[in-house]
Amino acid sequence: MILPQEIIRRKRDGAGLSEAEIGAIVAGVADGTLADAQVGAFAMAAWLNGLDTAETVALTRAMTASGETLTWTGLDGPVLDKHSTGGVGDKVSLILAPLLAACGAYVPMISGRGLGHTGGTLDKLEAIPGYDATPDLARFQRVVAEAGTAIIGQTAELAPADRRLYAVRDVTATVESVPLITASILSKKLAAGLDALVMDVKVGNGAFADNLDMARELAGSIVQIAAGAELPAIAHLTDMNQVLGRTAGNALEVVETIDFLAGEAREPRLEAVVLTLARTLLELGGIAADIEGALASGAAAERFQAMVAALGGPADLLDRPAAYLPHAPVRRPVPAPRSGVLAAISTRDIGLLIVAIGGGRRRPDDVIDPRVGLADVLSLGAAVEAGEAIATVHAADEASAQAAVARYGELVMISDTPPPPAPVVVERIAP
Repeated sequence: MILPQEIIRRKRDGAGLSEAEIGAIVAGVADGTLADAQVGAFAMAAWLNGLDTAETVALTRAMTASGETLTWTGLDGPVLDKHSTGGVGDKVSLILAPLLAACGAYVPMISGRGLGHTGGTLDKLEAIPGYDATPDLARFQRVVAEAGTAIIGQTAELAPADRRLYAVRDVTATVESVPLITASILSKKLAAGLDALVMDVKVGNGAFADNLDMARELAGSIVQIAAGAELPAIAHLTDMNQVLGRTAGNALEVVETIDFLAGEAREPRLEAVVLTLARTLLELGGIAADIEGALASGAAAERFQAMVAALGGPADLLDRPAAYLPHAPVRRPVPAPRSGVLAAISTRDIGLLIVAIGGGRRRPDDVIDPRVGLADVLSLGAAVEAGEAIATVHAADEASAQAAVARYGELVMISDTPPPPAPVVVERIAP
């Protein structure tokens, strides 16, 4: 038996690890025999020295095999899913999953919590009273079969090694590792028994991949490793140089999701990402469907409501969201510091601002305040007058509201000329 500290030392010193060595590390992560310090040390060694293709495949397979894997029988459509590398205001999963279900697919989506400066899909859903984000596998499969989709977190049964490693990476500055991200994503997706996957790889100053080269590297890694595991996958690079949509913060993003599905308001950049990913997944799944029609008819909204109710949330959430979703007691506008055009924003720092006022975690055991965040966020290129609101802070108290207002004003640049036009869907990467 090789001591875990010796395996960690070898990776620390730049050596390649065998499948057996990686398997030993993953087993220790899953069964708790590795201390948090050792898990963090392994993650840092992998972050510093990288993992090659064989190591990444071995890590992915070992984490997939650390728990149960799902099989789907009796469904009349393909089992599809999407994963995003994370951003600020990214509520695409909440919209896309029910939309795909309304088009005839089944979407068993295993999602994560906030990681670093980015928001987490599960944290958003847990803003809904009663929503069970960690049901047992039997209930998960039943909801997928009945509602067409269920968005849940990693249960104790599915990829338990990744669940623990994911939490440790969040607080040890080891998030931005292409092999670790690849293995984390694909271990969950392979455990879910998918027929096809689309990756939404964010790129920009609010993404883990802050430049095109890194985004292409990550997208290529995921597509390559997925192909090796016989999972059809295509990646899209999408822009994260600004908040996606008009909100950032857990309950606020659920409200925006409901407005989108109900046709009340659809921010154009958010809509473009949703429709692009939907078309790609339906293509991979062999489904010819009227995506816009599924939205316009309310079929996608019905699937979202069915999922929420089946997982313990209110049966009339879409009709009365204000009655159920928590509201921040303090709301303060962020005034434009001068007249001009909103030319740039430090999106990563916006995410950290939300963490600072309680909307994210500094430590794994921190309790999130689902009420706080940002609403009415103006997009780049918007013309503003001095003093006009460029966003609205939702906070738990006056002190944090004022601090957030001041900080937001420091993170935007207003100029006399608009920024150059930038597409929200940047690139498509296929095997």
